[in-house]
Amino acid sequence: MSEPTRIPAPDGVAPAAHYSHVVMGTGRFVAISGQVALEENGELVGEGDPDAQARQIFENLRRCLAAAGATFDNVVKFTYFLTDTAHLPAIRAARTVHLADDRLPASSAVQVAALVRPEFLMEVEAFAVLPE
Repeated sequence: MSEPTRIPAPDGVAPAAHYSHVVMGTGRFVAISGQVALEENGELVGEGDPDAQARQIFENLRRCLAAAGATFDNVVKFTYFLTDTAHLPAIRAARTVHLADDRLPASSAVQVAALVRPEFLMEVEAFAVLPE
């Protein structure tokens, strides 16, 4: 894949603060299922702690991307599902560890009434594009 093209502010669209409006690339598409704050043995990390849950989620995403031969640099889109949008700063802090501000993918954040288990505060899915 060539370097993804990021367009943070298409003509006539307000600039994005924490994401790119458009990210384009060519290659193989990789979909990473929504990740929650479970460690490798299936135990919850960070009950009631959005920062700890976000860190675990991004570690899980890193491992899933690696299994596909990808890195965070290949991610073109994140979708964040949060039980409270007040947890967005925790997501952004965890993401910053893995991605520079000039390499941000497109993203969507959705507040949900609940996730599959009540102790999960957030879930994050990713889409990446790899070289052919």
